[in-house]
Amino acid sequence: MTKVEVVTGGASGIGYAVAKSLIGNGYQVVIADLNQQAGDEAAQTLNCHFIQVDLSKQSDNKRLIDQVVAKYSQVDILVNNAGFQHVCSIEEFPEEMWNTMLSVMLTSPFLLTKYCWPHMTKNHWGRVVNIASVHGQIASPFKAAYISAKHGLVGLTKTAALEGGEFGITVNAICPAYVRTPLVEKQIADQAKAHNIAPERVVTEIMLKNAAIKRMIEPEEIGELVNYLVSDNARSFTGSNLTMDLGWTAQ
Repeated sequence: MTKVEVVTGGASGIGYAVAKSLIGNGYQVVIADLNQQAGDEAAQTLNCHFIQVDLSKQSDNKRLIDQVVAKYSQVDILVNNAGFQHVCSIEEFPEEMWNTMLSVMLTSPFLLTKYCWPHMTKNHWGRVVNIASVHGQIASPFKAAYISAKHGLVGLTKTAALEGGEFGITVNAICPAYVRTPLVEKQIADQAKAHNIAPERVVTEIMLKNAAIKRMIEPEEIGELVNYLVSDNARSFTGSNLTMDLGWTAQ
């Protein structure tokens, strides 16, 4: 039976690469995204199903899984990838932005995992992959909400892994350094402003400063790792934080 997978933030960047990789390996993929136009275009290109959702709303999280189950009668794999960044000091950080970021990047993964759980336990098989970040393990300045959410996501990963083991459910997190995506490209001007440096210095002096390998990660690399984690070859991996940081945290 074909496995059914949900990828959040699947219209672009990492989510798109994950969806493309899994479709290439025979999975039935549903992409979820806030952006209707980008989601429609991605679904048409990938020949998969798209559901428009606002993951900051609890009702949309439930609607997403309800619609997937109504269409396919199952949900086997969940990739929690959706997110965004806001770069500024704690003093200047807008309270509403904090709430929205934690809703999308921490509360939503919890809710989607919760709503998928009964369908996975019924089949005694499930895979949850959380796209965390190197910032789920360490911190950098001017990213309070993002780093708090990613640290929380790592904790959620471990807890869900402990609860899912007896049901054949594995839960893992991928913790990459900077990935070449539109989200990261948009950060450059914000980082330049926060650190008071020229934009052209951001990549070398901020993003790649601590990396042993001086390049950005390509989204397709994460897609391939997700492919492995959802396969039966990775059935012994659960509760793991797979660090993919070009040597950043080896120091």
